[in-house]
Formats: sequence, C-alpha cells, structure tokens
Amino acid sequence: MTLAAQPPLKVDRARSTALLRSAAFTGHETGEHPENPRRIPAIDAELERRDLLRDRPALPFGPATEEAITRIHHPAYLAAIEAGAAAGGGHLDADTIVRPDSVDVARLAAGAATAAVDAVLGGSADTAGAGDHPINRAFVLARPPGHHATPDGGMGFCLFNTVAIAAAHALANGIERVAIVDWDVHHGNGTQDAYYDDPRVLFCSLHQWPWYPGTGAAAERGIGRGVGYTVNVPLPAGSDDAVYLTALRDRVVPPIDAFQPRLLLVSAGFDAHTDDPLGLMRVSEHGFADLATACLALADAHADGCLVAVLEGGYDPAALGRSVASVVQALDQNHPDTT
Repeated sequence: MTLAAQPPLKVDRARSTALLRSAAFTGHETGEHPENPRRIPAIDAELERRDLLRDRPALPFGPATEEAITRIHHPAYLAAIEAGAAAGGGHLDADTIVRPDSVDVARLAAGAATAAVDAVLGGSADTAGAGDHPINRAFVLARPPGHHATPDGGMGFCLFNTVAIAAAHALANGIERVAIVDWDVHHGNGTQDAYYDDPRVLFCSLHQWPWYPGTGAAAERGIGRGVGYTVNVPLPAGSDDAVYLTALRDRVVPPIDAFQPRLLLVSAGFDAHTDDPLGLMRVSEHGFADLATACLALADAHADGCLVAVLEGGYDPAALGRSVASVVQALDQNHPDTT
C-alpha cells in the first residue's frame, strides 16, 4: 500500500492552527483493541460539531522518508517491521499489533509531523490561497501513537516515535533547541530514550505513577551531556485539572524558561481524562485546554509561537473528541466551548 501526499486546502486567516488529518489514519485496523481506527472519526465528529473544520488551515504531507525515521529508529528495526508487515503482520508485543498497512500508516503519521515542523518554522502555510499568512501552530491528528516506540523497536501501541522524529527533523534543519512536553497518562519512555543523552532536546513528562511502562521516575534526569534535560513529573492516580496545571507551572515551565527552546512539541495524549479506560486520572477537556494554553504561552515566549502538537493516547472516543476539540480552540486562542 502506498499513501499519496495529502492535498492542500483553503486557509481561513481567522483560524491559525493547522490540522493535519487524513482518512488514511483509519487504516491500521486493530479490531477491538483500545487503539483502533474509531478514534479518528470520533475526533472528526466533535470538530465538525463545533464548526472547527471549515476553512481550517491545512498542510500537504506525505509519508516520512527513511532518512527521517532512521534519525531515531535503527535501520534494522525499520527493515524488520517492514518485512513483518509485508508478510501479513503480527504482534511486536502483547499490546502492539502490526497489519499489512500499519507501517505505511505510521510513516504517514511521522510525515505529517515533519511537515508540521517545516510549516511552523517556515512561518507560512504551503497551501492554496495562503499567501504569506503565518502558520505558527499545528496539530497532527494521526494514529498510531508514537511516544513508547524506542530506537530499537515498537511497543505500547506505538510503531514509530512520531514526536521524536519531528524533533530530530527540526534539529537536522538547524533548530538548536527543542522542548517536548508530554502530558499523556503514560510516560513517554521511547521519547526519553531517544534523547536521554542529548542536551539539544528538553523532554518534560507529566504522567501517572506508578503505571505502564514503569519508567518516568523523577530521578531519571538524563545521562552524560543530557543530564538535566529530562524532567519527569510523576503524579498520583486521581490527579485532576488543578494538579496537572500546577505541576506544569511549577515543574515544567521553569526548566523550559531556562532552556529557551526555538520549537515546542507536545505529545498530546488524552488518556488522563476522567472517562478514559486506560488511566486513573481525573483531567477534563477544560483541563487539557488549560495545559495547551500554558504550552502556547511558552512557545510565544521563546519560540515565536512555534508549536506542534501530536496526538498520542486517548481511548474513550467521546472524551477524546471533546478533549481534542477543546485543545484546538485553545491553540486558536478561543475559549473552549463544550456545550
């Protein structure tokens, strides 16, 4: 299966957050697995309900190149997963399914993220009718998620580490400092592994502790030149909007302020929602919007507003749709309306 680049769409200058979407992300059919194609239409339905799709800035994108993927993942892993998909698929672990089209879908997700990075750093949308209209913010609404995929292999529903690939793409194109904020309920162990010794990337994670995958203790701070560039904020089960926002402001904002990134990436997982079946947190869609607003303030302060969010988890379809829509409204600098 070959996925073609997605065509550009008309830009409405009043809505400055680009959404990178594709029907191809309903591939990678996983059946009754929590991470399944039904997540995408649930998001689309809520965005449509709030009239957030009409004339939205959009960007063309295609599958990530081998060069982009192997900046993070070992070539042997890429070759092995491609061979496995071509042979009919299987399982990378008990949780992580590979179908014949899965590698193509994951490649497209990574390509969407690198295209989003190019757009926000380039300062304009490469879209029909966009002219010189700046695009500083983008949200990659793709699946499968990525933040558990390590350089050596996929795990935890993830095949390629989309946000890590996006950060590596920015570094390869001259950006000296990238910050990643991960608010998924699960620790982004794969992203941490990718940059654990790299002082060019500040990785900050808010996550339930203890919980899958068992990493993310506060004492995990990096190694070698990367010491201090990993910031883990483990939170107890039952943490709500106020706990998350306070943790972000007190534990994440100060190191990002000191780091002064030129690009802010967000691993936007929504499985900390109070309705999600795979977490024990109590965050609401309003809470996610507040986190997005705080991240946007950091991007405005240090990166000329350049922010790319990448969808990670979120396994209650209705809660996922409401949460994504609220974050889109926050990135548009509109107050979320969930009525």
